[in-house]
Amino acid sequence: MIYPTRSPYLVFPRSKWAELRKSEPMTLTEQEILNLKGILEELSMNEVRDIYLPLSRLLNNYVNSTISRQAVMMKFLNERYQKIPFIIGIAGSVSVGKSTVSRVLQALLSRWKETFSVSLVTTDGFLYPNAVLTEKGIMDRKGFPESYDIKKLLKFVSDIKSGKTFVSAPVYSHLQYDILPGEKINLTPKPDIVILEGLNVLQSRADYPNGKPSVFVSDYLDFSIYVDAEERHLENWFLSRFMKLRETAFNDPGSFFYSVTKISDDEAIRMALNVWKKTNSVNLHKNILPTRGRANLILHKGENHEIDYVKLRK
Repeated sequence: MIYPTRSPYLVFPRSKWAELRKSEPMTLTEQEILNLKGILEELSMNEVRDIYLPLSRLLNNYVNSTISRQAVMMKFLNERYQKIPFIIGIAGSVSVGKSTVSRVLQALLSRWKETFSVSLVTTDGFLYPNAVLTEKGIMDRKGFPESYDIKKLLKFVSDIKSGKTFVSAPVYSHLQYDILPGEKINLTPKPDIVILEGLNVLQSRADYPNGKPSVFVSDYLDFSIYVDAEERHLENWFLSRFMKLRETAFNDPGSFFYSVTKISDDEAIRMALNVWKKTNSVNLHKNILPTRGRANLILHKGENHEIDYVKLRK
């Protein structure tokens, strides 16, 4: 363990972090791990054992501590205990692997001896529909703070934390590259844990028609994780994923990007690199990377997608 002299974080090299697993048993099979990984991502049994089991153990302690604190408060107030979900926020750049991290943690946390119910929601569902983005003239800024219906997202997390029994979220289709009208993700009635994954979960600024909000999504998080990597790796992963999707999902005539399958490889590469340079890189440096220091924990990935060190806020 390293104690930086001027940092709010403790830094754990992979080997030291892995020791914090203690004797926690592996609850996922090789096939389940294979099913959890994203496109072109490496996710091995060793990665789950060394990184995610210690992390799930830490989160389990946080959740149980919060539940105990809630019970103490209800007893003090002479009120009947009311379960309030524990919200974990997972942030990071496009193509860094947030979705895989979220799915692995959902699988592990739901198999603890307490048998937690764990819901997973992405903030993509709170993007404005393409028609609205086009009307606002910001279709090319999808993923930037102003492209989200922040009021709807704030109401969603507020409903969760207020103990509302039935909460739902809009559905975003990556195939259609748009919100699916009328479709909802219904959370398990009052889940024990909600994992909220997205580019913007740690952002503290958002554009409102009548000024900035007084509260932010991050105000409702009980624990936050930032998935980090060098930009050169992020760009390469984005390009590789784009080209892989061009061979697979984009070939569906219903895909928003179906036309990309009709151009040459060189044209597709130029298109992907242009999207990275003009959109994803700008958003990363302006809106996403500045939120890294707000996270409770940072998972840093190396070139091969494996996590090489972990930073935990003191």
